[in-house]
Amino acid sequence: MNSIEDRRIVRTHKKLKTALLKLLEVKSLQELTITEVAKQAGCNRVTFYSHYKDLNELLAAIVDDHLSGLASYFRKSFQDLKRFSSTDVQRHLPIFEYIYQNQFIFQLIIKGEVLPGSQNQFCESLVQIAATELQLEEKSDLEIPTLNYFMTYGSLGFFLYWIKQDFKDSPEIMAGKLAKLHGKMYDGSVVLDK
Repeated sequence: MNSIEDRRIVRTHKKLKTALLKLLEVKSLQELTITEVAKQAGCNRVTFYSHYKDLNELLAAIVDDHLSGLASYFRKSFQDLKRFSSTDVQRHLPIFEYIYQNQFIFQLIIKGEVLPGSQNQFCESLVQIAATELQLEEKSDLEIPTLNYFMTYGSLGFFLYWIKQDFKDSPEIMAGKLAKLHGKMYDGSVVLDK
């Protein structure tokens, strides 16, 4: 496949993803048809089917894209650090900023009402990074995976609360609140060498 074809595929994927998200703002996934999404994207059903088998697969691709972005922002929060304090607001801020910038899709992901399992995908994407790239600074009576899952899935509830408040508080305020909660559970983390 040459680079022109690659660019066309990427452009078509982007148009289809943008179209679906735009239509989801006014209709539920069950109310939408592939014809509507294709028309909104400026293509036809044949083009749609050459890339995705159905709207669920397209939505799953959108979720995957945004969870990859979330993972990048999470890594950005400890990039170039050897260690950090659990109460460091700057460590939590990139995640909140990314979710805030992508409110609509993260409402779908975190609420889990449109794509079953998206809440778990959200948490697992963060758990994997924490499990492989970070470790607690201090010794703990709890196994690290236990604490990791507790903190990550507890944070899911925190993000749900933020969504239910219609993102009323800024990312900075929410990062400060989460840092305060994390500070009650552990002192700090060490970034593992890659």
